Amino acid sequence: MSIIEVTSLTKEYKQYKRYSGFFGAFKSLVTTEHTIKRAVQDISFKLDVGEAIGYLGPNGAGKSTMIKMLTGILVPTSGELRVCGQVPYMNRKEIARRMGVVFGQRSQLWWDLPVKDSFDLSKDIYKIPKHKYGANLEFCKELLDMGEFLDRPVRQLSLGQRMRAEVAIALLHEPDILFLDEPTIGLDVLAKDRIRTFLRTVNREKKTSILLTTHDLQDIEEICQRMLIVNEGKVIFDGQVQELKEKLGNEKTVTLKFAKDPGPLSLQGGTLLLDDGKVKKFMVPRKQASSLQLFTELTAKYEIEDISIVEPDIEQVIRILYASLKESSVINNSAGEIL
Repeated sequence: MSIIEVTSLTKEYKQYKRYSGFFGAFKSLVTTEHTIKRAVQDISFKLDVGEAIGYLGPNGAGKSTMIKMLTGILVPTSGELRVCGQVPYMNRKEIARRMGVVFGQRSQLWWDLPVKDSFDLSKDIYKIPKHKYGANLEFCKELLDMGEFLDRPVRQLSLGQRMRAEVAIALLHEPDILFLDEPTIGLDVLAKDRIRTFLRTVNREKKTSILLTTHDLQDIEEICQRMLIVNEGKVIFDGQVQELKEKLGNEKTVTLKFAKDPGPLSLQGGTLLLDDGKVKKFMVPRKQASSLQLFTELTAKYEIEDISIVEPDIEQVIRILYASLKESSVINNSAGEIL
């Protein structure tokens, strides 16, 4: 069962021409000359109940625009959009009861009030039954370790503490779907880890669907089962994280530490990255040989103290993808094509 259904969705903006100079300022007020900017172009996808999806793309790719349409803030130019079986911009009150939203740069908490007061206010707004509110608050308090700051004003919290409270307040009413826009931006390692662990737990135990936009790719790897990548408003990949790794992560890094320097050394199909005497590092095609085969062949010939074989991480794979997109854009534009 799908909780989000997006079909051929497009969002366009009119950008009116601006003129420079004193008289140009007046002309800009009455001009009808404009260009069309497509922030989202003919996008289709579904999100099932209990699924977590990472929505990625470079700056300006239309990620925030999509979130605003899904939450009913913006009206699409064309296409169909349903969240929890309803059209968001036509049923904002009904949809609001079934969704939670966390924007990394915007707060739902009252700045001068203790965190607990903001939570109590949310309880009244969403008409959460007392027993359910108490159970959900205890669940969030324990997993997000909020006991030490629930009675402190929001303005006195660190960024990590505030973001933990932001995530909690978005989930107190047990929404069917949670929208997250850069929830870990600017946080330290420990704060990120606690929020990721909490979101994984909510997704798996409570079956809360998650749509996450972020530039921190570790968020995607740890929280999401599926990844949707957009560029210039269009979907360029929709699938599993491992699937993208297999398509673009063609090489792995092999680091060898010998008991003594074996001298010049080569691996079949490998490229030498570092030769530091006893330590040598190679880039080897993933399909060239299995990790077990490499280990067996090397230990049969050399006295090796340590061997490390590292598969490409998601950050490397995304970097390769963006580089190929940029190169493709340059080639197509030089040929006179408009992307």
